Amino acid sequence: MTTPENRSRNRESLRPDHDHFLARFDEIKARGLNLDLTRGKPSASQLDLSNNLLALPGEEYLDNGVDTRNYGGIDGLPAMKALFAEILEVPASNVIVGGNSSLNMMFDTLARACLFGVPDGHGPWSADGGRKFLCPVPGYDRHFRVTEHLGFELVAVPMTDHGPDMDRVEALTATDHDIKGIWCVPRFSNPTGCCYSEEVVRRLAAMPAARDFRIIWDNAYAEHHLGDPPPPLANIYDLCAQAGNPNRVIEFASTSKISHPGSGVAAMAASDENVADTLRHLSVQTIGPDKVNQLRHLRLFGNIQGLRSHMLRHADLVRPRFEAVDGVLVRELGELGIADWTRPGGGYFISLDVPDGTAARVISLAAEAGVKLTEAGAPFPYGRDPDDRNIRIAPTFPALEEVGLATEVLAACVKLAASE
Repeated sequence: MTTPENRSRNRESLRPDHDHFLARFDEIKARGLNLDLTRGKPSASQLDLSNNLLALPGEEYLDNGVDTRNYGGIDGLPAMKALFAEILEVPASNVIVGGNSSLNMMFDTLARACLFGVPDGHGPWSADGGRKFLCPVPGYDRHFRVTEHLGFELVAVPMTDHGPDMDRVEALTATDHDIKGIWCVPRFSNPTGCCYSEEVVRRLAAMPAARDFRIIWDNAYAEHHLGDPPPPLANIYDLCAQAGNPNRVIEFASTSKISHPGSGVAAMAASDENVADTLRHLSVQTIGPDKVNQLRHLRLFGNIQGLRSHMLRHADLVRPRFEAVDGVLVRELGELGIADWTRPGGGYFISLDVPDGTAARVISLAAEAGVKLTEAGAPFPYGRDPDDRNIRIAPTFPALEEVGLATEVLAACVKLAASE
């Protein structure tokens, strides 16, 4: 891996080629392209894999005698709770199944904490005027926007190849009890694609922190590998209990990029106390989730083996897109020493680092050439990358041939920006 200092130093060698890079850029711009690598959405061919949902559940809408069309079942169908329990490796009794959006459930979880507090706490978080939340960076912009919207001060902590920098995390949580939690995407993290090591998970579970500190464990890509088995992920639920912090973690997952994102199923899992506290509020908030949709998904997948077979078909569609990005970046930038990028084994993103001070310029040039990228700074709190170096690439949505073409444009813009 090239260090940031070397990336910046190596750009000096490109200055004599600036006119050549500019001419190439003008050629690309003249083609009138309109390509989009902004968001991590499944492609239409991926969505087609779940089109049988549109004919389910058919005329048989009972599930073990439960009429799924009616009110009730506030924590979800037992079989759906059991399916998510296998994904998250927790007891089914500790799962609550919700609507289509895990982000919605995360927002509600933190909003309830602000309004009412949490078990082990001392009252509503909103009463703590200096409340803060840890944000591993680069990370997921929608996570950061939730806590910003709810009035938290966002505190950036660096990501490593194995998860958050735990020396930094522990130093902060040990001394500052205004820190209420941390965002975590533990498998194929957005956008770096890293998977948390066992050491990182153990330290998160056992580290000193406020009693009401919460780990928001967004296991969004638990089943989203590119074909090879994903690396093992230590069980944060069990480790928190063993460390004497059973209420510390709240886990989330969904079928959003497994079936149809707009009409999937989401779930959360937590300790007995956290579940009881959540259900106490949900009993006022709703009369029950969409159980018909849960039944549709149960009949589509059948069980965890059926879901994982389904995900292998996703991998066959997604893998070539990741390979296309990597192939172009290797060919166009590999020997120049001005960029580094991740090669994740799953998830939906590739993280590209360019010379400091050039990411926003690269993204602006790409837009001028007809390729939309996620805005500069998005993977950082408040949308500000202090080094202006990180670019998130989302290769899943465009057609395969468009992915390669868009990456060629991106590489040309990296070279032009570096040579300026």
